Amino acid sequence: MTLHPLSHLTVDTGENPQASVIWLHGLGADGHDFEPIVPQLNLPKELAVRFIFPHAPSMPVSLNGGYIMPAWYDIEQSDLGIEHDRDGIMQSAQSIQMLIEQEQMQGAPTHRIILAGFSQGAAMALHVGLRQSTPLAGIAALSGYLLLPTETDTWHSNSKETSIFMAHGVHDPVVAYALGERSYRKLKDQDYDVQWHSYPMQHNVCPEEINHIGKWITGLLSE
Repeated sequence: MTLHPLSHLTVDTGENPQASVIWLHGLGADGHDFEPIVPQLNLPKELAVRFIFPHAPSMPVSLNGGYIMPAWYDIEQSDLGIEHDRDGIMQSAQSIQMLIEQEQMQGAPTHRIILAGFSQGAAMALHVGLRQSTPLAGIAALSGYLLLPTETDTWHSNSKETSIFMAHGVHDPVVAYALGERSYRKLKDQDYDVQWHSYPMQHNVCPEEINHIGKWITGLLSE
């Protein structure tokens, strides 16, 4: 199947940005979902960052009765830790990789690129970010989990230089808190530079979390 660049929204926080954040939305949403978060991050005015908000392709989602919606991969069972749509994951990973390479060509070196995502988008951010031979600046996985978690041999050792920010709502009814925490523990056990944040919320983001993400991004890209 021929891959095409993902359509996306672009938000620049300043002129001639030399750093990029690629932010992947969750199931059934689109790139507009997290577009409003940019000013809420309160990044320094002198820090010019290009935010990329791609739209996932539309596909039938088995768990939702085959209803066609934007998705990074198919989901067949409510237990997200059991089986994963390998073909869909691999195809989306290639499309996301094209975005990373596009940002590199636009002048953002790999060590100044952050891959972020929510829910399905978080799972894809981890999947792609852990397999980079040249490490990214960071991976932000919000209310997500590891895909194909037994295949740690496909993680590139250089990705251990990437800072990972993981966050989850303790009352999440969609992606179980225990699944997110288990993913964090697996990364920690593999000696990844990963931090864990929990918030009294469900399957969403909250102001405190956004504040923490903004400080994390500032710390990575202001160096």
